[in-house]
Amino acid sequence: MNATPHRLDPTGGCPHAANARLLAQGAVSPVVLPGEIEGMAVLGHEALREFLTHPEVAKSAQHFSALAEGRIPAGWPLRTFATVRGMTTADDADHRRLRSLVGKAFTVRRVEALRPRIETLTAGLLDRLADAARSADGVADLRRHFALPLPLSVICDLLGVDEGHQERLHHLSNQVVATDIGPEEALAANRELLELLTAVAADRARHPGDDLTSALIAARDEGGDRLSPPELIGTMVLLIIAGHETTLNLVTNAVRALCAHRDQLAHVMAGRAAWSDVVEETLRWDSPVSYFPFRYPTRDLTVDGTLIPKGTPVLAGYSAAGRDTKAHGPDADRYDVTRVPAAKHLSLGHGAHYCLGAPLARMEATIALEALFTRFPTLDLAVPESDLTRHASFVGNSVRTLPVRLTP
Repeated sequence: MNATPHRLDPTGGCPHAANARLLAQGAVSPVVLPGEIEGMAVLGHEALREFLTHPEVAKSAQHFSALAEGRIPAGWPLRTFATVRGMTTADDADHRRLRSLVGKAFTVRRVEALRPRIETLTAGLLDRLADAARSADGVADLRRHFALPLPLSVICDLLGVDEGHQERLHHLSNQVVATDIGPEEALAANRELLELLTAVAADRARHPGDDLTSALIAARDEGGDRLSPPELIGTMVLLIIAGHETTLNLVTNAVRALCAHRDQLAHVMAGRAAWSDVVEETLRWDSPVSYFPFRYPTRDLTVDGTLIPKGTPVLAGYSAAGRDTKAHGPDADRYDVTRVPAAKHLSLGHGAHYCLGAPLARMEATIALEALFTRFPTLDLAVPESDLTRHASFVGNSVRTLPVRLTP
């Protein structure tokens, strides 16, 4: 058991050294969240798997003791994660109702139907990446020109959001995910994001189309109580953020990993591993989400020998669980695309709240990586890995920019 609380760094940084230290002490650790809020993090693979499916663990903020006691200010950087109305903060019947409404857009058949669109979009973005490199001595920011616009365009297409809103939506999503943001900035970002998506929903109500927002509005209007206005906007917030930030980090982290492990890239190029193996190993080895907020025990709960008091905000430590040697072997910190079983990780969740968009994220990343390295097989980082600036968040796990050189 970790007796001394781990103070999470609001400015983010690489999580793996701290994760290894904490895991050596136990699978569950007390943590200090911004604002001196006491919480817990479940870090070990098996402990996290158990916790994510425990019947006496809830997602609704009504179980968050510090919030109920008035100790969470309006501008707290993680407040949106706790209070937004949607699938990730709903339990039982409410969760099933919301998930069933959204899930129709993410069936295997509907996701597979998106493949041609994703392949076309990927090809066009590779042209843009090449153009950006040509105008800057062969170097371009892969994150900005390729890894970001691909998933952002796809999720905005699904939701019926005009292209003109995309850049602003990404900026506001970044503000919501950031953990080093001040109260006034947090409030302003949340307010603007809600206003923007409310305007999008109003436009879709006036001019419905073949998109998910229109379908959700129709379900609300036809069913009466099936989807409240706050739930509609909250669902849009969650889909915009989760629908592009995770895949953005996944593609970015995979490119970083392959550039740092050319032997692993050689395995894939030679057919000894598949691009889907790259995606799964990246999800395990460098999860796009490090600590995901929140779950709350509905009674005092003991997990792997550690007591988690009722109402404690608990983080799911996905980046730690991915390198847990008890689950992945003594070489868990080694990047290996031939690892078996390749998909044994929890980085997309587990149980009832398993990521609804997982098939789409996997497809987007697989298509993107194969197309990228097929066209630019000698692509490499343009700066040392140590010079890359990390995300200002302990929720998202990646870097802010990824300068790459497309040719030797």
